[in-house]
Formats: sequence, C-alpha cells, structure tokens
Amino acid sequence: MAMKRLNSIWLALGLVFLAYLVWKVGPEQLWQQFSALGWGVTLLIIAEGVANLAHTVAWRHCIHDLHRRVSLPRLFRICMAGYSINYLTPTASVGGELTRAALLAETHSGSEAVSSVLLDKLMTAVAHLVLVVLGAVFLFWRVSLPTQLWVAMAATTGLLTTGIVVFLLLQKHGKLGALCRWLVDRKLGGRSVQQAAEQISNVDDALKRFYRDHPRDLVLSVIWHFVGHAVAILHAWLFLWLLARPAPLATVVAAGLLSLWFDLLTFAIPMNLGTLEGSRILVFKALGCEGLLGMAFGVAVRIAQVFWACFGLANYIWLATRQAGAMAGRPWASLARVATRATELQQGMREQRTNDP
Repeated sequence: MAMKRLNSIWLALGLVFLAYLVWKVGPEQLWQQFSALGWGVTLLIIAEGVANLAHTVAWRHCIHDLHRRVSLPRLFRICMAGYSINYLTPTASVGGELTRAALLAETHSGSEAVSSVLLDKLMTAVAHLVLVVLGAVFLFWRVSLPTQLWVAMAATTGLLTTGIVVFLLLQKHGKLGALCRWLVDRKLGGRSVQQAAEQISNVDDALKRFYRDHPRDLVLSVIWHFVGHAVAILHAWLFLWLLARPAPLATVVAAGLLSLWFDLLTFAIPMNLGTLEGSRILVFKALGCEGLLGMAFGVAVRIAQVFWACFGLANYIWLATRQAGAMAGRPWASLARVATRATELQQGMREQRTNDP
C-alpha cells in the first residue's frame, strides 16, 4: 500500500513537471513543431511496435522448453498486456510483470511462468545497461555535458549495475526465497510464510534449472532486448528526418543513446511522466539543438507509447475475459500469491474441462 501511495505521489509530481515544461517551451510553438510531423508519427508508432516485438522474442527465450509452444502472437498480446499495466498504473514496473506471469500461467506451471518473467526482467536490464555503457564510451568524446551530470549519471549507473549483479546471483543460485525459508526454519511467520516459502522455492528451483540448462537462451534474450532498446536510435533518426532536419549519424546515435541513459535512470517514475520530455529537452540541448525540438521529440515518443499501452490494455481485458474471471485481477499482488493463484487457476481449468459435457 505504501509503495502504491509513493508511486501515486511520483505520478502527480511528474504531471506537474510535464505541465511546467509545456508552459516553458510554449504550447503554441510545441503544437506547430509537432504538427509538422503529420502522419509521419505513424512511423514512430510502427518503430515502437518493432521494439515491443523484439522484447517479446527475448522473453520467449526465457520460457521453459515445454512452454514455448505458445504462439508468438499470443505471447506478444500477453507481453503488451503487461506493458499496459506497467505504463498506465502506478505500480513501478512491478504490476505488469506479475500480470504477464498470471496470464502465461493460464496453461503453464505457475512457478515456471513466474521464473520466465523474472529472467526476462533481468535480461532486459542487462541489455539496457550494456547499451548504455557502450553509449557512454561513444558519447564521452562527442557530447559536451556538465561535469556534475556525468558524475551523477556514472554514480547512478554504478548503483544500478550493482543491483543487477546481485539480482543475477540470487536468481542463479536460487536464493530469492532465502529469507522466507529462514523464517520457516525458525517457525516464524505462521502458515502464510510457509506457503510463500513453498511457492518461492519452486520458483528458485525453476530459475536454477534454467541457468544450468539454457545459458545460450539467456544470451539470445539479451541480444533481442538489445535490439529492442536500440530502436531508440531509429526513433531519433525518424523524428529528425520527418521534420526535414537531417543530422550527422553521430548526432542521431548520440540522441538515441542519451535518451536510453535517462530512461534507465528514471525507470521507477510511472509512465516516465515529465522525465521523458524533460530528458529529451536536455538531450537535444546537449547536441546543440533547441529545447523545443527535444520537447516535440518527447511528445512524439509518448504518443507511440500510449498507442501500444492502449493496445495492451485491450488485450489485457480480452485475455482476462477468456479466463472467465479467474485471473487474480490485482496485478500488484505479491509474487508468491501470483504463483499460487496461477497454480489454482490451472487446476480449476482442468476440472472445468473434465466436468464439461
């Protein structure tokens, strides 16, 4: 509950900051700049869809062998359903992942569905980080940023790297449920902790098996996520091309990489509200362009994201309806509860098929 309240506060602050940015650059000027894109914004929407498809393929490499029978179109719908929950609700990129696990578990093991989402979440973070670090090497000699900003970005990236490494080690060695198991061994927490420990232990076992048996798939997942993140560079090129303002390749690449860097640092802000547009203003100013151009770029990317979030929401409703109301319906439920609910859902559907004439 506290996390939900905190994210609501971040959402409100982001909305205020966005309103300030629009006022600062001038609504009329922003509209004129953006309207010059015309129907060309469709190309940005398509590019965003390509990125989402690449991320879906990456997730498929994190799913256990027997569960890869799910078709890519269905997996894409599930992936976009999770994306919509992450984007449209203040759940700090958690609700969407739990939604993906619950939807995938309709026909699959709950623990393996959860483990696939945890693996995918880590692989996308690794790919994002690798691209950002490579981008930093590329940008260091080409972009003039304040020293304080370089230091802040380097420090934050270092902290994120540490977190990613710790999470990877916990997954690989099956230690996500270590605390719950420690409490159970000491008979603390009661029946609820014992049930959570059992479910998370199943997830830990699934994770250890995957790291042992499918290291190549994890590498392929990172590569596909890398492709999906790199679409940010295509966004920058398309935007400048549509406005008939071609720029040197180095400038286009720098714009895309800097945008990715800021997105990595502000991932916890719901919808990246305000930070997306503000970071694009900073990016374009750092590249010698006016802030208005950066604001228009941020709005264009936002429209592409909203389109796919709405697409994902429609799929979420459709998939949940197909499950006849059996989905948990609370994407921000705990990880253990999602795994438990997924198993119950699977058993209930089997019984229903048996009883149907």
